[in-house]
Amino acid sequence: MFDLNNIIRENIKKMVPYSTARDEYKGSEGVFLDANESPFNTGLNRYPDPHHTELKIICSQLKKVQPENILFGNGSDEIIDLIYRVFCEPGLHNAIILPPAYGMYKVAAQLNNVGVKEVCLNENFQPDAEKIFAEINENTRIVFFCSPNNPSGNIINKEVIKTVLKKFNGIVVVDEAYIDFCEEHTWLKELNNYPNLIIIQTFSKAWGMAGIRLGAMFASASVVEVLHKIKPPYNINILTQRVALQALQNKNQKETWVKAIVSQKVIMQKVLETLPFTEKVYPSDANFLLVKFLDSEKIFTYLLEQKIIVRNRSNVQLCSGCLRISVGTMDENLKLLEALKNF
Repeated sequence: MFDLNNIIRENIKKMVPYSTARDEYKGSEGVFLDANESPFNTGLNRYPDPHHTELKIICSQLKKVQPENILFGNGSDEIIDLIYRVFCEPGLHNAIILPPAYGMYKVAAQLNNVGVKEVCLNENFQPDAEKIFAEINENTRIVFFCSPNNPSGNIINKEVIKTVLKKFNGIVVVDEAYIDFCEEHTWLKELNNYPNLIIIQTFSKAWGMAGIRLGAMFASASVVEVLHKIKPPYNINILTQRVALQALQNKNQKETWVKAIVSQKVIMQKVLETLPFTEKVYPSDANFLLVKFLDSEKIFTYLLEQKIIVRNRSNVQLCSGCLRISVGTMDENLKLLEALKNF
């Protein structure tokens, strides 16, 4: 039976969070002499809202979850780091990751001196629940799933994740960085069914805001509360909040971009499959394709010479000979495909 109090670090339970000047007054009007800010209005002279109130309201409406179930991070990477800090005692606890997957799960674990157990996906880039449970021990606190997976692009088998959620008394993270390209597969609708579920999403991909570094976490109010307790008080700056608020009010633009990317992805896949040096184009629910070539190193170098930059994933588990290719604009994709035809 999952009990949140059993897996929060003892020092986190006891700590008193930093109280900002804005915690004492919630209004937007007044004479603010409490935070040692500059009184001269530059538009940036006040500290940002540490609770991200407006952002949570609009995100709540978009995602159909309650504001108390949302926490924002300086990119998803900050959220991953906070999860380790709350639930894993350095030098004692461990987390399970399922390679090939997003590299920051391992980097953040190493940064926090948390052990990592790797349970490799199968040849179809799917996990095996039995193999995961074979690695879980009394010190395992987190299991990470990336769905759609990076770098393979596929949705992870929902039944495997459900099995882990039901039987594992720790935190299960489902990283949905690419979920906007296949929204029907999101775990948000399951949020109230699993108290140990954390969902991570980003505004870097479909929303076109990689430059502002904004990630979102969705979890039970209790989990959000404890992570909010340890996050830096002003982790989302005022410029990021303003840009995000403006962009999130234009959902139609995001949906137009998603449709264009998905359409272009289908075209790219068909053309790539016709090339004589293509071994396989893996099915993708994301905004990229993982492509296995006969000589990926030569193709990668050739594309660099053409000033076309893709990601070489040949040194990653299960991805030997593979390049990961993001879907660009129609013009960018045509340049890529023409270059490959002339290889």
